Amino acid sequence: MRLLFVTQTIDADHPALAQTIDLVRELAARSESVTVLCDSVRRHDLPPNVELVTFGARSRTGRGLRFARAAAAVLLRSEGRPDAAVVHMVPLFLLLLAPLAKARSVPLLLWYTHWHAGRSLRLATTLADTVLSVDRRSFPLTTAKLHPTGHAIDVARFAPVEGAPAEEAPAEETPTSERLRLLALGRMARWKGYETMLEGLRLAVARGLDAELELRGPALTEDERAHGAELEQLVADSEELRGRVRLQPPVSRDRIPALLQTAHALLSATQPRGGETLDKVVYEAAACGVPVVASNTALTEFLGDLDLELRFPPRDAEALARVLLELGAATLEERRRVGLELRQRVIAGHSVESWADSVASLVVARGRQ
Repeated sequence: MRLLFVTQTIDADHPALAQTIDLVRELAARSESVTVLCDSVRRHDLPPNVELVTFGARSRTGRGLRFARAAAAVLLRSEGRPDAAVVHMVPLFLLLLAPLAKARSVPLLLWYTHWHAGRSLRLATTLADTVLSVDRRSFPLTTAKLHPTGHAIDVARFAPVEGAPAEEAPAEETPTSERLRLLALGRMARWKGYETMLEGLRLAVARGLDAELELRGPALTEDERAHGAELEQLVADSEELRGRVRLQPPVSRDRIPALLQTAHALLSATQPRGGETLDKVVYEAAACGVPVVASNTALTEFLGDLDLELRFPPRDAEALARVLLELGAATLEERRRVGLELRQRVIAGHSVESWADSVASLVVARGRQ
């Protein structure tokens, strides 16, 4: 099997797209070759059977022209033409590929997991042969082309640490007290629900919870930078939150497992404007055996039937406070059991190996049609 994989960047240090390397690596393990077409290439550890082709340019027009030339060079190969093209998260890339891919009978697979459903996604869904997403709730359109694959979590890298993980973590990630250690990871986007998170924690602390929260994530837009400043001010103005909440810059992807392993729980208070989205950090934390407290209704089944209640309604700080108080009252063994059960659920349906197996099976099935 030979694949063309189209994405934005190959960069192990990118705050949002570093996981792409895991996807490509696992596809390469099942392929004769993978050609990656992307804007830029930085640090990575991809195997020798992965070819990296870039289309980066200073202008949007220049990028478009370089993209078209690079795609044509791959799709028009007399030998080694790809058996399929997998487009990662950017519908526009599929629209640019479609004319030549259709002419060369190269199937188009679109991986997309987000609540936003713009015009380009609607058209790309029409042109794609197969649509891939975590499940039907993580893709914002209704289509018979959708194949749920689960998330693609590296469960070997994201795993519990036996013993005392705090001593094994980098110094700046080592907890400074025995408080309930809460962690939130994600962009400083308003739909991430950080205001609800802070208010829920404030209410719980006011009722006796001894907890701290570390909030890490990039601010990639002007509005996200403004929102980060607003959150800093909320913390500074709150007697309950000062000294308990730290807003920190993002860490590189290879340091996220150690960061998760030092936490007693991950908090996720997402409140997207459209449909739900399934943040991969939820599954990464669960793979580490860390309980996940979340408001995402799409996680109802994943977080259900546990010894501890981890779910709360979106924008409901009062309900979050109740969940945090119950979590704080739980024993370490109770939290450990819940975390290990969540890890088993990730292994069963959300490992990077099962994701790549699903993609490879779909490519083979398309080739038989």
